[in-house]
Amino acid sequence: MQTFEPPELETLHVAMTEDNIAVLTMNRPDRANSQTVTMFEEYHTAAYALRDSGARALVVRGAGEKAFCTGFDLAEVEVITKMGVREFLRFQEIATAGLAAIRHLPFPVIAAVHGPAAGGGMALALAADIRLAAPSAKFNCAFVKIGLSSGELGTSWQLTRLIGYGRAAELAYTARVVEAEEAARIGLVNRVVPGAHLMDEAFALAATISANSPGGVRMSKRALQRNQEITSYAAALELENRGQALLTRGEDMPEALAAFTEHRPPHFTGH
Repeated sequence: MQTFEPPELETLHVAMTEDNIAVLTMNRPDRANSQTVTMFEEYHTAAYALRDSGARALVVRGAGEKAFCTGFDLAEVEVITKMGVREFLRFQEIATAGLAAIRHLPFPVIAAVHGPAAGGGMALALAADIRLAAPSAKFNCAFVKIGLSSGELGTSWQLTRLIGYGRAAELAYTARVVEAEEAARIGLVNRVVPGAHLMDEAFALAATISANSPGGVRMSKRALQRNQEITSYAAALELENRGQALLTRGEDMPEALAAFTEHRPPHFTGH
């Protein structure tokens, strides 16, 4: 496999472990990892570099002890308030494309959340497939606090599907803070883990995923995501059937069956 060359970025840091687990770090700890116009552009750059990197999973985290990501940096808010409508729409398209690129990575994305995940930071956590939270994690739809809509960066779509319309409506309209334990109870996060072990748990989960067939995991993600976006049961079955048929043409399924017969661990290649 070709050696992965992480892109040099201003607001993000991208790394790859020896086990092909990628790590994306929001790297503005002095500003609580808040987002900027540059960061939204760099989400897309990072995702593009990771897409064909050979990564088996991605862990997204915030640098430092303070926060996962506190949303858009209000020190830069003057930049967007001076934009005309067309210019602002273009900024919105860049921002949403950046988060969508993370969400649409072909392998699983795990958000390891500590401290606040507010506004765009919450939207980023929602873009992950799986969310692990430290007890310090806090979530809120901060958009309405600054005169914007919670229909922002995919939040309105993701949140309703995760926790249901009623709960999503409450959080969107009130912008109240959801602590980690409540977040787990309502399905906003998968589980709460001790803060000191947050990254260990995220890497352990990524390693468990990586032990499975890369093609099988990727096709599973594809089916789960696409079937969120369609309402037809028949269409869902069609997508699943095509995915399974394609996977039988690869190397991993025969290898898994052989390993089972021979009582040994399978060696998956993804080919």
